[in-house]
Amino acid sequence: MPFLSIIVPVYNVEAYLSECLDSILAQTFTDFEVLLIDDGSTDGSSALCDEYAGKDKRIRCFHKENGGHMSARQEGFRRAAGDYVAFVDSDDWTAPVMYERMCGAAKKSGADVVCCNYTAVAPGKQIERRDVCEPGFYNRRRLEEQVYPVMLYSGRFFHYGVSPSLCNKLFRRTLFEKHLFRVPLSLRLGEDGLAVYGCLLEASSACFLSESFYYYRSNGGSLTHNMDEGRLMENRLLFDTYDRLTDLAAHPCMEKQLLYYYTYQCLLTFPPVFRAMQSTGVNFRKLFLEECSYPPVRRAFRAVRISDVSGLHNKAYVLCIRHRLYGLFRLFLAH
Repeated sequence: MPFLSIIVPVYNVEAYLSECLDSILAQTFTDFEVLLIDDGSTDGSSALCDEYAGKDKRIRCFHKENGGHMSARQEGFRRAAGDYVAFVDSDDWTAPVMYERMCGAAKKSGADVVCCNYTAVAPGKQIERRDVCEPGFYNRRRLEEQVYPVMLYSGRFFHYGVSPSLCNKLFRRTLFEKHLFRVPLSLRLGEDGLAVYGCLLEASSACFLSESFYYYRSNGGSLTHNMDEGRLMENRLLFDTYDRLTDLAAHPCMEKQLLYYYTYQCLLTFPPVFRAMQSTGVNFRKLFLEECSYPPVRRAFRAVRISDVSGLHNKAYVLCIRHRLYGLFRLFLAH
């Protein structure tokens, strides 16, 4: 049985897949298996998965009908045998020492979760993204005092205290299972955090490393992709799932963080969605007022302090959504 299972969902990434898999096979740590989950690719990705599985016995490849990113992750988890699991997106890559350092920390400390930082890579630039937590080992008491109060909201708007990404972390497999399978398969935005934060809230311990070992290929247009009415429904599903899964009696510090998180998710989605709808014939006013009245959205925009929100346009949007100012909202969309 390997110490680590690395799960790689694959869908139409032929141009990047070899770089991703070569970086995993170049790891200085070797006690791992790789589970390639081909999620119904229609390009050459499927053949590449089979090719890599044929040349390294640590790689197992599975082909399935397209079901989305989380569906592929869950399928990989079902087949994982390692004590710990990790996730790599198939257009990203890893530093050679990533799993030596992270698995070494897991073995030494016995931590349920190990986190490193990551680097966002865009054409012509690289930006290191760092958690606000100081590097080191956190037992349960220290997690409750220093990590939980800042996980979703660091005190700076649009800044997490702990990255919601699955890909810069190791998870003890037996702890992580229920959290991964609680994530609705239809979510395309915010799904990682549902699993990550739920697992951290249950963890007995965690370890944070100072180095950035994971390289995320940043696509500047990804957040505005498929911005339609369906994205508003995803917001509702995301917020409802957090409300259902988060025990505020046990973790009262999460209440404000969730409200601020709901607010900035709405600020990410409302402007591009409603801007795209203006020429579609959709009843813009009715939909806007419905979203403003949706209970988690209403709670969030009543709770957030406008002075905490960054950017003049975002402050204006908060004012419009809080008071259901449809005409003013449309005016700001145009400028």
